[in-house]
Amino acid sequence: MNRTRVAACSVVTFATAAAALALAAPAQAHVSVDPAEAEQGGYTTIDVRVPNESDTASTVSLELHLDPEFPLASVRPQAVPGWEVEVETAELETPIENHGNQITEAPSVVRWTGGEIEPGMFQQFPLSLGPLPEDTEHLVLRAVQTYDDGEVARWIEPPAEDGTEPEQDPAPVLHLTPAAGAEDVAAAEDGADGDGTNGDGGESAAASHGDGDDAATDTTARVLAGVGIAVGVAGVAFGVLAGRRRTTPPTAS
Repeated sequence: MNRTRVAACSVVTFATAAAALALAAPAQAHVSVDPAEAEQGGYTTIDVRVPNESDTASTVSLELHLDPEFPLASVRPQAVPGWEVEVETAELETPIENHGNQITEAPSVVRWTGGEIEPGMFQQFPLSLGPLPEDTEHLVLRAVQTYDDGEVARWIEPPAEDGTEPEQDPAPVLHLTPAAGAEDVAAAEDGADGDGTNGDGGESAAASHGDGDDAATDTTARVLAGVGIAVGVAGVAFGVLAGRRRTTPPTAS
């Protein structure tokens, strides 16, 4: 390959890489949460990650709007040097319970002000949340980011039903998964309500047959094990005799 072809290939490769980076950058340069996954019904601590997208202005305010459809009894921000934080609450149309107490109002907005995220920088705001809802797979946390030049970025668009992130103005999302052991418990309950038991709670014929099959399988396994041991002993004995035949010197005639 001559120098002209090498140079041409280099230009094409560089252009392709630059285009890929240009396409990937907007998808990452928005407000997000880390970690992005937590267990349903539990508590978690997340970092609200806020990158500054402007080349000339600084971020001076962030509002995180909690989903009113899934109210959280506890929302506790961690102090961040240089920033002031406040948590607004709102009355609930339907009260919720937390540790035996009825909750009639819950946090609705968390607001950070007074600090500054300069161009090319980012800031993380720790936040404790819980208990997390058990009847949804996505907790949408809409964010409003304000710059010192008056520009406002609204990260408020929820994901699609399959969890796909929207192309424009995606909202931070905390993906919720079943708690450890929850799927096993559900499977066990489904089995108990299925064909495994009769209406009186006793074992069904299928279960009885299953016990018989287990016993037959156990007997067969023992027989095969005995046969295997016998064959092994015979093999060892044969090997010893064969060795003696090879090592015994011939007698003089």
